[in-house]
Amino acid sequence: MDTPHQTDLGATLEQSRSGLRDSHRRSLMRLLFAVTGVALAVFACLQILNGFWWVGAGELAASALLFFGSWRLQVTPILQQWIYAYLVLLFSFFLIIMVLPQASVSAFVWILMIPVLAYLLLGKREGLILSLPFMLVGTSIYYLHLGDVGSPQVLIDLLNLVLCAVLMLTFIHVYEQRREEAEQRLVQMAQTDALTGLANRSSFRATLNRTIAECERSSTVFALVIMDIDHFKVVNDTLGHDAGDRVLQSIGQRLTERLRATDSVGRLGGEEFGLILRDVKSVTAFELMDELRQRIADCQLTYGDARIRVTASFGIAQWPDHGRSAVDLFRMADRGLYTGKRAGRNCVARADGGRLPSSNQIQAGRTG
Repeated sequence: MDTPHQTDLGATLEQSRSGLRDSHRRSLMRLLFAVTGVALAVFACLQILNGFWWVGAGELAASALLFFGSWRLQVTPILQQWIYAYLVLLFSFFLIIMVLPQASVSAFVWILMIPVLAYLLLGKREGLILSLPFMLVGTSIYYLHLGDVGSPQVLIDLLNLVLCAVLMLTFIHVYEQRREEAEQRLVQMAQTDALTGLANRSSFRATLNRTIAECERSSTVFALVIMDIDHFKVVNDTLGHDAGDRVLQSIGQRLTERLRATDSVGRLGGEEFGLILRDVKSVTAFELMDELRQRIADCQLTYGDARIRVTASFGIAQWPDHGRSAVDLFRMADRGLYTGKRAGRNCVARADGGRLPSSNQIQAGRTG
């Protein structure tokens, strides 16, 4: 079973800080650095013309640093630190231009940009933590800038900004929360077999790759098992596909009931299932799968007037004895499975010829 490499979607989502993946955040940050650098260069010239030469000099220095950062962001491994540095400095700059003498009232509109950038680049939790203090300080500066709020007109100006800031923060927070929930549901659907509720082939393969990496680091062992329902076609041909679906659901339930929390199980397609048994040696894996084989054989499923019994064959590959890569392990487990099929089915087998035969042969069938 030579399956292609699959992206670990769950891990990718977990590593993402927002709705943007790291590659997208990197591109956006480069654009922001370049745009901000150009804007600061323009504002620096204007500040110098207005007599604020020290502000202009600072903006020119910041502009040069931003252009350097736009180039450096292509390869930096510490993207998150760059994002935090950029946002903290940018938000601090917003506050500085608000407290300048003769500050323009329009400068305070940047308060409303704070949550937009923070949530977009950092996500819901970190975006709220970073943006809220800056928004509170900015609003306080605006209050001091207005002076006497006893005037109805001045009070209206203050309330307009406060209301807009609160609504902006609330709407963005609610949107980000709903987006995260929707993304989680989509990822779950993409990783789950709809019929059995088990991990699908792509998700199982990602779990296997992650398990191999973890066992490489910890020098522990695990077993990969491929299980196939014997004569499953008979059930579909005699009772229909709905009965076959019921059998698959029943098998999925048996697998999840028996396995430990550290183990993994998935439906690889059709009547084939995969299992990952963590921290087990070859003999223990054989014993566990033979017990599971017997539980499946002893189970009787009622479907209308019919009584359905099925058996299953198991192929086991042990890491690292039978291979260190997912492709090699799948190939060896497959070889063990077909060894068991040729030996009469309803048994547990390995590619190297080791086999635990069943005590009796139970064929998939029907009793009225």
